[in-house]
Amino acid sequence: MPPVQIVFDATDTEGLARFWAAALADRGYRVPDPPDGAPDWPTWLRSQGVPEEDWAAGFALEEHTGTQPRIYFQRVPEVKSAKNRVHLDLLAGGGSRVPLEEQRTLVAAAVERLTALGATLVEEKTELGVHWAVLLDPEGNEFCA
Repeated sequence: MPPVQIVFDATDTEGLARFWAAALADRGYRVPDPPDGAPDWPTWLRSQGVPEEDWAAGFALEEHTGTQPRIYFQRVPEVKSAKNRVHLDLLAGGGSRVPLEEQRTLVAAAVERLTALGATLVEEKTELGVHWAVLLDPEGNEFCA
């Protein structure tokens, strides 16, 4: 059975893919190599007759074992205009089985790393023994760490 794919609408597909590749690198995500042994994506796209203006129509991330969902960024003309109905949760704090102070430390480290990559911190929250942070990726998509 093929894996599930999570799709983000984006205006800068490559920029958003590179942000998420860095944000999820510790989970094994990366931009996949081009097919057919091509040395790079532009060479492969050119060989397939894809016009250069369409090269950034989409970018994908795959997890190295193939057991996690593929993440795809598709180019759309409009900018984000409302709150996400679905979001990624990086579970940086480890959840309620981790002592609360340790969760705070883990979340703070994740926030520091993610904001250095281009995320924006919205707020930190603690509820029901779980601490997390709400952030925005470079195009304003909400996610949690």
